[in-house]
Amino acid sequence: MSKIPDVIVIGAGAAGLAAASDLRRAGLSITIFEARDRIGGRMFTLRDPVSQAPIELGAEFIQGLPLEIWEPLQARNIMVAEVTGEPWCFHEGRLSTCGLFSQVDDILKQMDASSPDESFLSFLKRCCKESKDNPEHRRAEQRALAYVTGFNAADPERVGVHWLVQGMRAEAKIEGDRAFRSANGYEDLLQIFRQELAQTDVHIQTETVVDSVEWTQGRVEITSHRASQSHKLSTGRVLVTLPLAVLQTAVEAKGAVRFTPELPREKLEALKKLEMGKVMRMTLRFRQRFWDTISAPGNGRKTLSEMGFLFSEDEWFPTWWTTMPNKLPIITGWAPFRCAERLSGNSRTFVIDQCLRTLATLLHIGSEQLAQLLDAAYFHDWQSDPFARGAYSYGAVGSDGAQQSLATPVENTLFFAGEATDTTGHNGTVHGAIASGRRAAREILLGFH
Repeated sequence: MSKIPDVIVIGAGAAGLAAASDLRRAGLSITIFEARDRIGGRMFTLRDPVSQAPIELGAEFIQGLPLEIWEPLQARNIMVAEVTGEPWCFHEGRLSTCGLFSQVDDILKQMDASSPDESFLSFLKRCCKESKDNPEHRRAEQRALAYVTGFNAADPERVGVHWLVQGMRAEAKIEGDRAFRSANGYEDLLQIFRQELAQTDVHIQTETVVDSVEWTQGRVEITSHRASQSHKLSTGRVLVTLPLAVLQTAVEAKGAVRFTPELPREKLEALKKLEMGKVMRMTLRFRQRFWDTISAPGNGRKTLSEMGFLFSEDEWFPTWWTTMPNKLPIITGWAPFRCAERLSGNSRTFVIDQCLRTLATLLHIGSEQLAQLLDAAYFHDWQSDPFARGAYSYGAVGSDGAQQSLATPVENTLFFAGEATDTTGHNGTVHGAIASGRRAAREILLGFH
């Protein structure tokens, strides 16, 4: 490459794509290094060849009404549907319609960001002492624990109450309790980015793994490799959008990047206060929507035909959802935290078999019958992916200010974006990643003036 780019972006996920688009529109020359053979990062959409439905291996839902996602979709008249459907629960061997949501909300609202920070599990034990003698309170407590663990993919002994409260406040501002899907999944958003980057002539080098970043104020030399060939490229500014766990991993591990000199102490301390959540998700397509005819005991003729979500205490796949409002023979199992730890690294056959066993138990159907109805199964092991090493970030106890420290530029030379650097409470979301990329782009542009 003959021309030295003004900025090199490491990573073509949501943050890197958003930043590159903004920077190129401002007149800077941009090169993106992406380790994978595709763009999108933890947005990864396939298309099922039979149903033609989008199959998400990573991010799926648009949480609420974030402008970072809605504005580009609406500008191109892309159809977006709100997630609907009835919530069902499996408890003590029985299916039933779900209750306790208001009790769970009451528990979560007791979290206080003005008190000393503590883990969610510590908070739960302190605030719910009466649960021991009240079965309904005990179930609400368990449901609250499952919600925090499942939604945030977080260790309840590690995740901080302060971080949770900030996230809840941020969600409330964008109606985050509502969920939506774009017509073609997150591929719609990626296609918008592709068009913007092609129009502005951003150079994207896929299958290019960054090995090291040697930097001094105003100058950076990046060493990367593509296949067996090593390359060096210099620039004045670099935007790092690597996932949190990749930044945290040992430099000798696959996918890790060595910084010379190492990152400032403040950033290294911030990295210790943030955690990467763990998730395995499995999407199954069957020959038919067999759950349409399944009825729960005591519910008369009511069936699961309108089921949107299914919640349980299963130790493998505790949460499930359908494609409602579209009635496709597709259902997704969600395995967060410890569940993901048990599944990650195992064979595809093991994960599928365990998923089918769980679903068979929850819906009271034979495992063999379920296996015969199965046509396709889709999943990606993000924990074993060296360029992700997990699902999305969360703040541990005492993490106040850690996202800001991680996001702060270094000597107008190194810049940082990605959902883990979002300071507004939207960690772990696509819109949080996009907002962080645009924030980093503004910081870079300020440095040119």
